[in-house]
Amino acid sequence: MTRHIVLAANPRAGTRTGRLVEPVRRALAADGAKVTLVAEPGPDRAADALRAAVAAGADAVVALGGDGTVHTALQAVAGTPVALGVVPTGGGNDLARELGLPLRDLRAAVRVARGSRVRVIDAARCGSRWFLSVLTTGVSARVAERVNAAPRRLGPARYLLGVAAELGGLRPEPVALELDGTAWEGPALLVAVGNAGAFGAGMRICPRASLDDGLLDVVVVGPVSRARFATVFPSVYRGAHLGLPEVASWRARRVSLAAGGAAAHADGERLSPAPLTCEAVPGAVRFLVGP
Repeated sequence: MTRHIVLAANPRAGTRTGRLVEPVRRALAADGAKVTLVAEPGPDRAADALRAAVAAGADAVVALGGDGTVHTALQAVAGTPVALGVVPTGGGNDLARELGLPLRDLRAAVRVARGSRVRVIDAARCGSRWFLSVLTTGVSARVAERVNAAPRRLGPARYLLGVAAELGGLRPEPVALELDGTAWEGPALLVAVGNAGAFGAGMRICPRASLDDGLLDVVVVGPVSRARFATVFPSVYRGAHLGLPEVASWRARRVSLAAGGAAAHADGERLSPAPLTCEAVPGAVRFLVGP
């Protein structure tokens, strides 16, 4: 029986991604697969179109783009037997990096995406929304807003520029957490809930997170001065910040977060403002990882 692959692409993504749509579509079809392109404007319309394709019998959904495109495709495949793949062309590509997928070799990435070897991984669910990497609120969510508004041609530099722009307005927010029934309250600059370890093009905010342990890693950064923040920020890329006195961390299956109505972002995409309740869903996604 002919394999049916749905190729998900963001029509408003960078020009490089736009130029790659047709070559990638042809490459995915090289072994006789039927390939359907879904390139609806806006994540909600795209997710609806992908759900319809999955319901019609797709065998796999392959996201061409970055973490945002993967996030949109995830909404259609989480909790189903339909596999998810990615040909990473975005500015962050944190999930592809976490899974050890090719980042700079397009042909190798396509070979993986049209393969049949899967890794079963966890996902996190917040109400009706799913995410695979990290949900954040606080300064990191404000940085995400700046990143999404910045020109895509800047690539990963958008993240560093966003952090620099937020340094002048660092302010802690009152946060309330409930972690598997245990409460915590306090001021925080940043809260991260990680199904995976990294966000923001390689910031390992939840360095101990695992994609297959059935748990969410929660990291809270408390109040710090601008000078202290600038000093310790580089340690996040190494995942070396967990031992700092301003940082607290936990693991839980279910996490409720209230942060005074502050915006939250997951996989770099905006969610409803907190309060939110997130839960780990073991084995929710079958991810394509090789031929």
